[in-house]
Amino acid sequence: MARGLTGQDMERLSVVGGGVIGCLTALQLLERGYAVSLFDKGLTGKESSWAGGGIVSPLYPWRYAEPVSALAEASQVAYPLLNSRLFEATGIDPEFTPCGLLWLDHSEQKTALEWACAHAKPIVEVDQHFIYRQVPQLRQGYSRALWQADLANVRNPRLMRALRARLLQFPHFQLHEQSPVDGLLIEQGRVCGVRCGDARIPSGAVVLAAGAWSGDWLAELGLALPVKPVKGQMLLYRRAPGWLPSMVLFDGRYAIPRRDGHILIGSTLEHAGFDYSTTDAALASLRASAEALLPDLADNQPVAQWAGLRPGSPDGVPFIGAVPGYDGLWLNAGHYRNGLVLAPASCALLADLISGSKPLIDPAAYNPAGRLQAL
Repeated sequence: MARGLTGQDMERLSVVGGGVIGCLTALQLLERGYAVSLFDKGLTGKESSWAGGGIVSPLYPWRYAEPVSALAEASQVAYPLLNSRLFEATGIDPEFTPCGLLWLDHSEQKTALEWACAHAKPIVEVDQHFIYRQVPQLRQGYSRALWQADLANVRNPRLMRALRARLLQFPHFQLHEQSPVDGLLIEQGRVCGVRCGDARIPSGAVVLAAGAWSGDWLAELGLALPVKPVKGQMLLYRRAPGWLPSMVLFDGRYAIPRRDGHILIGSTLEHAGFDYSTTDAALASLRASAEALLPDLADNQPVAQWAGLRPGSPDGVPFIGAVPGYDGLWLNAGHYRNGLVLAPASCALLADLISGSKPLIDPAAYNPAGRLQAL
């Protein structure tokens, strides 16, 4: 593992990528006493962090490897405090809302309950009476489900607004939006800054948190990072506040209520490169899923459709740590569908590694060393 950096080792650290991973990494480092410059090719928080649903859990947590579960559990503990601190500091409420989730799938209930028991998660099996008492709007025909009452969602666009506002309150923070980083500054094998247009901006270390674009960065260094864009399309409906009291999930499609009555329906899973376009086929598919779950939505037109690009990785285990062979270069990428879910713990782990603090989570499973291949 690369040597941790102390305040005496550097004047400023650069973070490339202004999504939830980049912003929370910057916040963690600022709170540890570092000066931070954050670079984004567009506007902060406008990529996959804005586009996602915001469920603070993997959709089917029992399907994931233990390293993903460890980050998810730590992040779920961290989110209520993060929400309250951001709200208090900025006046922007990220709307962390523990409204509960119903899994309506039947085939994996035994596996799910065994996983929940092993991880001390309050997931319980419920019957038809409970299902329709909890969510009366569901179509008829569901006889049993799984339920977790304390599972929350966060309104991710508001979370990103709050993070941006909080970062700007730090005197040693610099935000560079619409500022594509063109390359890394490397001297004698050590990464010592970034190149942005004609400007050469030195820093003691650089963090790559560029989401689906992270693989392109490492390819320029001769390293293969298996992180590729995976498009997800979403629909948004508008009902009265409280119309849908809880989140529901069936066959990979979900409905998420917001406090103001908006309902998100998602999402598709498309390997289409860096293509943001929305399609009529996805619109039809998502509308069919929405109306199959909640028949009353057939009377409503969606008010919005959009697409985001997830940073897809083979097993969903992110890459967190020092990049081998390039002292001063760190990576926090590859969270796939769970960037918002895993962000608080992932960013705390990276900040611990950079600062030389003892991490609360064993970093071995996320270490890029041994997981990256030469091109």
